[in-house]
Amino acid sequence: MAGVSLRFVLDPELTPELREQIVMLWADVSNAGGAVGFVPPVTTADVRALADPTFAGITGGPDRLLLGYEGERLVAALIFADNRFTLKAHWCVLKRVMVHPDTQGKGYGSELMREAERIGRALGFEALHVTLRDGLGLDHFYGRLGYREIGRLPRALRVTPGDDRDEVLMWLDLSPVTAPDAGR
Repeated sequence: MAGVSLRFVLDPELTPELREQIVMLWADVSNAGGAVGFVPPVTTADVRALADPTFAGITGGPDRLLLGYEGERLVAALIFADNRFTLKAHWCVLKRVMVHPDTQGKGYGSELMREAERIGRALGFEALHVTLRDGLGLDHFYGRLGYREIGRLPRALRVTPGDDRDEVLMWLDLSPVTAPDAGR
């Protein structure tokens, strides 16, 4: 969408005020049906129980936080989650990918993911990985951004009793593309 642009901040200082803004965003996204670790209804206290250890992984490392602002308002966030395993240090998992529900349709989700791709390349990652809850159309969203499905864990997510969903694994290769004749 032309003219739409978020202001991004990588690795902001996690002040108490910013933590609260992130928790509120996370709760709003969850309560609107977003697949970011909860099933509605949730309270900020519910979210805070998961947010606090998440913040510890950011402030103490090795995880990184990317935030997106519409003006001065926090409307988007995601976490570059380190794999914490040397043999997987060349790629990264994106977690808690969220855009405020009242900004849907403005292209912010795509903008957030494109910025994550740009940063991922700048950080030297060869790939980005994201998991999603099946049944929400998220596979199409990520597919349009170049991610491909690499697997599924059948019925791995129990949304409610009797409503089990596949966890879908998506992958974006960031390796430089070389022509077949390159280096000859």
